[in-house]
Amino acid sequence: MITDYLTKEGFQIVQAFDGEEAMLTFRQRSFDVILLDLMLPKRNGMDLLKIIREESIVPVLIISAKDGDVEKALGLGFGADDYIVKPFSMIELSARVKAAIRRATQYTADAGTGTGETVVPPSVIRVHELTLDIENIQVTKQGQEIKLTAKEWHILKLFFTNPKKVFTKEQIYRSVWNDEYYGDENIINVHMSRLREKIEDNPSSPQYIKTLWGIGYKLGEF
Repeated sequence: MITDYLTKEGFQIVQAFDGEEAMLTFRQRSFDVILLDLMLPKRNGMDLLKIIREESIVPVLIISAKDGDVEKALGLGFGADDYIVKPFSMIELSARVKAAIRRATQYTADAGTGTGETVVPPSVIRVHELTLDIENIQVTKQGQEIKLTAKEWHILKLFFTNPKKVFTKEQIYRSVWNDEYYGDENIINVHMSRLREKIEDNPSSPQYIKTLWGIGYKLGEF
């Protein structure tokens, strides 16, 4: 019923009917939003949510018949973005899905301009050997803390919370310095160089923050 309705609303839907199938599907494809029923066979939705949040910032909308389970998913730091309790109307579900995608899209757009509302990312984001702990403002590599300046921290956070976005130097400056960009590339170059010296195995061949010549920078893929 959900698939039929959301397909008519213009969404492309991929279904999984148990936790193990859902985990495989999640890792094989990218999604704009995940609808996650907590009462799944083979692997329950709560375990699945923990794994999703360790690997992705995709919006997750919880579906459950139990208010208590929803409270756990939202309140224990598991990282659900929204919830809907059975029984529910298809109109309400569609509105929740659209809102989740809109918030995620708005967060990405605002990261490039430094204005507007944002969606709070998960508190801990891992990319290969680097871990970004947003709540505690800490970066570690293989368990060892890396000391960053405030600007270096904000630059790294910008990329980690927008893993697929390419940023121009102007977008980085406006987001991190929260000011108009007047074309002074040197300030970006210096901060990027110092950041790479701290996080990269080989700063002359960076893997975490890749340069797209003539365009800008993006987070590397591992």
